[in-house]
Amino acid sequence: MSLRIQIKDDIKTAMKAKDVQKRDALRLLDSALKQVEVDERKELTDEDVMAIIAKQIKQRNDAATQYRDAGRDDLLEKELAEIAVFEAYLPAQLSDDELAEALKAIIAETGAESMKDMGKVMGAAKAKIGNQADGKRINECVKALLS
Repeated sequence: MSLRIQIKDDIKTAMKAKDVQKRDALRLLDSALKQVEVDERKELTDEDVMAIIAKQIKQRNDAATQYRDAGRDDLLEKELAEIAVFEAYLPAQLSDDELAEALKAIIAETGAESMKDMGKVMGAAKAKIGNQADGKRINECVKALLS
Protein backbone atom coordinates (compact mmCIF):
# COMPACT_ATOMS: atom_id res chain seq x y z
CA MET A 1 0.00 0.00 0.00
CA SER A 2 1.39 3.39 -0.92
CA LEU A 3 2.06 5.98 1.74
CA ARG A 4 -0.49 8.33 0.17
CA ILE A 5 -3.27 5.72 0.47
CA GLN A 6 -2.18 4.90 4.03
CA ILE A 7 -2.56 8.55 5.03
CA LYS A 8 -6.05 8.71 3.50
CA ASP A 9 -7.04 5.52 5.36
CA ASP A 10 -5.66 6.90 8.61
CA ILE A 11 -7.74 10.07 8.17
CA LYS A 12 -10.86 7.89 7.89
CA THR A 13 -9.82 5.86 10.94
CA ALA A 14 -9.19 9.01 12.97
CA MET A 15 -12.60 10.35 11.94
CA LYS A 16 -14.33 7.15 13.06
CA ALA A 17 -12.39 7.16 16.34
CA LYS A 18 -13.22 10.86 16.84
CA ASP A 19 -9.51 11.60 17.25
CA VAL A 20 -9.78 15.28 16.32
CA GLN A 21 -6.10 16.10 16.79
CA LYS A 22 -4.83 13.28 14.57
CA ARG A 23 -7.57 13.87 12.00
CA ASP A 24 -6.73 17.57 11.70
CA ALA A 25 -2.97 16.92 11.47
CA LEU A 26 -3.47 14.33 8.73
CA ARG A 27 -5.83 16.62 6.84
CA LEU A 28 -3.15 19.33 6.88
CA LEU A 29 -0.65 16.81 5.55
CA ASP A 30 -3.09 15.59 2.89
CA SER A 31 -3.65 19.19 1.84
CA ALA A 32 0.10 19.76 1.47
CA LEU A 33 0.37 16.60 -0.63
CA LYS A 34 -2.51 17.64 -2.87
CA GLN A 35 -0.96 21.08 -3.31
CA VAL A 36 2.27 19.56 -4.60
CA GLU A 37 0.37 17.20 -6.91
CA VAL A 38 -1.57 20.10 -8.40
CA ASP A 39 1.41 22.46 -8.66
CA GLU A 40 3.73 19.92 -10.24
CA ARG A 41 1.02 18.00 -12.13
CA LYS A 42 2.35 14.60 -11.18
CA GLU A 43 1.52 11.51 -9.17
CA LEU A 44 3.53 11.46 -5.93
CA THR A 45 5.79 8.51 -5.18
CA ASP A 46 6.45 7.32 -1.64
CA GLU A 47 9.81 9.13 -1.73
CA ASP A 48 8.06 12.37 -2.71
CA VAL A 49 5.54 11.92 0.10
CA MET A 50 8.33 11.29 2.64
CA ALA A 51 10.17 14.41 1.47
CA ILE A 52 7.00 16.49 1.90
CA ILE A 53 6.40 15.00 5.35
CA ALA A 54 9.99 15.83 6.35
CA LYS A 55 9.45 19.40 5.13
CA GLN A 56 6.23 19.66 7.14
CA ILE A 57 8.01 18.39 10.26
CA LYS A 58 10.77 20.95 9.78
CA GLN A 59 8.19 23.74 9.47
CA ARG A 60 6.47 22.56 12.65
CA ASN A 61 9.79 22.39 14.51
CA ASP A 62 10.56 25.97 13.50
CA ALA A 63 7.12 27.10 14.62
CA ALA A 64 7.45 25.16 17.89
CA THR A 65 10.73 26.94 18.63
CA GLN A 66 9.10 30.32 18.06
CA TYR A 67 6.10 29.42 20.22
CA ARG A 68 8.40 28.20 23.00
CA ASP A 69 10.34 31.48 22.89
CA ALA A 70 7.08 33.47 22.96
CA GLY A 71 5.70 31.44 25.89
CA ARG A 72 2.72 30.16 23.87
CA ASP A 73 2.47 26.69 25.38
CA ASP A 74 -0.98 26.06 23.88
CA LEU A 75 0.30 26.48 20.32
CA LEU A 76 3.54 24.67 21.16
CA GLU A 77 1.59 21.56 22.24
CA LYS A 78 -0.38 21.59 18.98
CA GLU A 79 2.78 21.75 16.86
CA LEU A 80 4.47 18.96 18.84
CA ALA A 81 1.38 16.76 18.51
CA GLU A 82 1.38 17.26 14.72
CA ILE A 83 5.08 16.39 14.57
CA ALA A 84 4.39 13.15 16.45
CA VAL A 85 1.64 12.21 13.97
CA PHE A 86 3.82 13.01 10.93
CA GLU A 87 6.89 11.13 12.22
CA ALA A 88 4.92 7.87 12.18
CA TYR A 89 5.10 7.95 8.35
CA LEU A 90 8.88 8.34 8.12
CA PRO A 91 11.49 5.62 8.55
CA ALA A 92 13.02 5.30 12.00
CA GLN A 93 15.55 8.05 12.68
CA LEU A 94 19.19 7.11 13.19
CA SER A 95 20.65 7.60 16.64
CA ASP A 96 23.58 10.01 16.99
CA ASP A 97 26.05 7.10 17.15
CA GLU A 98 24.57 5.38 14.09
CA LEU A 99 24.60 8.66 12.19
CA ALA A 100 28.25 9.31 13.09
CA GLU A 101 29.24 5.79 11.96
CA ALA A 102 27.40 6.16 8.66
CA LEU A 103 28.99 9.56 8.05
CA LYS A 104 32.49 8.25 8.87
CA ALA A 105 32.01 5.60 6.18
CA ILE A 106 30.78 8.23 3.70
CA ILE A 107 33.74 10.49 4.50
CA ALA A 108 36.12 7.59 3.89
CA GLU A 109 34.34 6.74 0.61
CA THR A 110 34.49 10.30 -0.72
CA GLY A 111 38.04 10.89 0.50
CA ALA A 112 37.01 14.07 2.30
CA GLU A 113 39.72 15.60 4.46
CA SER A 114 38.60 19.11 5.38
CA MET A 115 35.65 21.47 5.48
CA LYS A 116 36.26 22.22 1.79
CA ASP A 117 34.95 18.74 1.01
CA MET A 118 31.74 19.21 2.97
CA GLY A 119 29.58 19.55 -0.16
CA LYS A 120 30.69 16.16 -1.48
CA VAL A 121 30.00 14.53 1.87
CA MET A 122 26.59 16.18 2.27
CA GLY A 123 25.49 15.10 -1.21
CA ALA A 124 26.53 11.50 -0.61
CA ALA A 125 25.02 11.52 2.88
CA LYS A 126 21.64 12.78 1.68
CA ALA A 127 21.62 10.07 -1.02
CA LYS A 128 22.56 7.24 1.36
CA ILE A 129 20.88 8.27 4.60
CA GLY A 130 17.82 9.90 3.05
CA ASN A 131 14.99 10.50 5.50
CA GLN A 132 16.61 8.57 8.32
CA ALA A 133 18.15 11.78 9.64
CA ASP A 134 17.33 15.45 9.38
CA GLY A 135 19.61 17.52 7.15
CA LYS A 136 20.49 19.79 10.06
CA ARG A 137 21.67 16.83 12.16
CA ILE A 138 23.70 15.49 9.23
CA ASN A 139 25.27 18.92 8.67
CA GLU A 140 26.25 19.34 12.34
CA CYS A 141 27.73 15.84 12.51
CA VAL A 142 29.71 16.29 9.27
CA LYS A 143 31.10 19.59 10.56
CA ALA A 144 32.19 17.91 13.80
CA LEU A 145 33.83 15.01 11.96
CA LEU A 146 35.66 17.14 9.39
CA SER A 147 37.01 19.76 11.78
